[in-house]
Amino acid sequence: GGREANQVSDDYRYQDGSYEGYAPNDGYYRSGDEHAHEEDAQSDVTEGHDEDDEVYEGEYQGIPHPDDIKEKQKQRAPAVADEYRDRADLMAERMEDEEQLAHQYENIIEECGHGRFQWTLFFVLGLALMADGVEVFVVGFVLPSAEKDMCLSSSNKGMLGLIVYLGMMVGAVTLGGLADKLGRKKCLIISLSINSAFAFLSSFVQGYGFFLFCRLISGLGIGGSLPIVFAYFSEFLSREKRGEHLSWLCMFWMIGGIYASAMAWSIIPHYGWGFSMGTKYHFHSWRVFVLVCSLPCIASLVALKFMPESPRFLLEIGKHDEAWMILKQVHDTNMRAKGEPERVFTVSYIKTPKQVDEFIEIQSSTGTWYQRWLVRITTTFKQVWDNVLYCLTAQYRMNTLMLAVVWFTMALSYYGLIVWFPDMIRYLQEEAYESRVKIFDEEEVSHFTFNFTLENQIHRNGEYRNDKFIGMKFKQVKFEDSLFEECYFEDVTSSETFFENCTIISTVFYNTDLYEHKFINCRLINSTFLKEKEGCHLDFEEDNDFLIYLVSFLGSLSVLPGNIISALLMDKIGRIKMIGGSMLISAVCCFFLFFGNSESAMIGWQCLFCGASIAAWNALDVITVELYPTDKRATAFGILNGLCKFGAILGNSIFASFVGITKVVPILLASSALVGGGLLALRLPETREQVLM
Repeated sequence: GGREANQVSDDYRYQDGSYEGYAPNDGYYRSGDEHAHEEDAQSDVTEGHDEDDEVYEGEYQGIPHPDDIKEKQKQRAPAVADEYRDRADLMAERMEDEEQLAHQYENIIEECGHGRFQWTLFFVLGLALMADGVEVFVVGFVLPSAEKDMCLSSSNKGMLGLIVYLGMMVGAVTLGGLADKLGRKKCLIISLSINSAFAFLSSFVQGYGFFLFCRLISGLGIGGSLPIVFAYFSEFLSREKRGEHLSWLCMFWMIGGIYASAMAWSIIPHYGWGFSMGTKYHFHSWRVFVLVCSLPCIASLVALKFMPESPRFLLEIGKHDEAWMILKQVHDTNMRAKGEPERVFTVSYIKTPKQVDEFIEIQSSTGTWYQRWLVRITTTFKQVWDNVLYCLTAQYRMNTLMLAVVWFTMALSYYGLIVWFPDMIRYLQEEAYESRVKIFDEEEVSHFTFNFTLENQIHRNGEYRNDKFIGMKFKQVKFEDSLFEECYFEDVTSSETFFENCTIISTVFYNTDLYEHKFINCRLINSTFLKEKEGCHLDFEEDNDFLIYLVSFLGSLSVLPGNIISALLMDKIGRIKMIGGSMLISAVCCFFLFFGNSESAMIGWQCLFCGASIAAWNALDVITVELYPTDKRATAFGILNGLCKFGAILGNSIFASFVGITKVVPILLASSALVGGGLLALRLPETREQVLM
């Protein structure tokens, strides 16, 4: 024991001008002010040393401090007895170690400071969060074009809109859980790689089924990124900075919405931006838009390669040296940026929790390669499942259930309304469009050539003899109880055009898209259909699509004030008041939707609702990160975010079904959900003063 007392390394010294010593290897953070202990521990006797500070064997080497003896005995005892100890005792010891680590880690992060490293990571993870925001809007923007390009029915359109949320739900739970076992950086790279690969691929595939599959897997990838991003970034932030800077990070979701809206507005209407290969392969402008939307994800993936793993995660799994090196990197990066490169990282040892997981290591000579991988995968997913169950144990059950209700009610109302708003605007536009319809009764036209566009018209009891319809377009045109005799249709394109109860005699249809289903209860006598148009066609540029892009752009931009306010006040008024207040204000905004009877009014109330609700989203992200320990943080966030996406699926389905029927049900459902969730949120524990466990 005496020999060990003089063999302590002096690699890490406090250089404040008045004290120089070593940091004992006892698992506690030292700040350099423990003079009494150092004076007791050091011996004034110098015998037993030569000029090179080598210890002579057998010489007197000083009296070791009693605390050092107790610590060494404590370290030796568990090494022998762990296999015979009860798991509950080991878990209790681990929890005690984690509490000590939490306070020590907080002091270390404060010593590292907040500077260049955190801001670099902020932008890298912000791009990943931006990709999540883009993913939510992509399908909604491409749907009007994709439905014509891929001949989508109403049910197919609905499935395409929901499939992304389904993928996000599965990805959040799965990849969030894996991040607590494999690491934040590794799982985030996997998540972004899946998203970027399948988003890129989806822009080229032609069939509906394959496109649907690509968007599902793409959603799975980006859904897993959200819980990892917040867990990852929070572990580089001190308590004083955490709430504010996590809220600033949320702004990238808004930037993603603005980016998607701007790109859709500038790319999709340009139908000529693409190419064709024969008659089967078409790459139209909406596919260019899908391709451009994968760029933030790819940029984040590349930048993430240069960022380190979370040191807090590494300490949880016992990798002390790797964590220490990363923390030293953070410290040195920030100090150099502040112009203080001479500042020394004073931490020599960091507490690591007791490792109680039973890892199964399969030797390369054991079984076949797929058997070894199967055992590893099975073991990992069992540990993930144990983490999921741990979030429902007595210690966390109440918080998990309350958070689940708040997340679900927030998602049900928010995602339901952001789909309902554009649908309502379209409905109002269609009503206004139909009110301007032109009706022609009993018109008689003969030997006339139609070579221009007919739009928004109804022709009743008309007679058309020896007329030609060449190179023209029908848009929202209906012929009722009319007669066509010896007419000729060539190169005709139609949209929402139908013939009802008409008699068509000796008429030729050449290279048209007037298919059988467009003739309702009609009599076709000696009429011929030659070389019908194949596939679907983007017949017209819809003017109202521009307004939808504008609505989404303004809705995304409107959350900027709410983001700024929530970031500045998050650490001042607390997370709980932020969630409750934001949800209750949003509920009040919902009631004013009863007065939204015009497009401008709906746009205004949408902006107000989005701006009021964003503070609740930001506070939910922060409190979810802070309520759970490091080894369960991403798992819990993934579960709750998966439940959020389930609420989004329900909200989209329920609210969309009432468009054009009634406004009462969507408004009352959204407002009551927000009130209930907001009041329940006030019962959650406040976390702004606690360290990150």
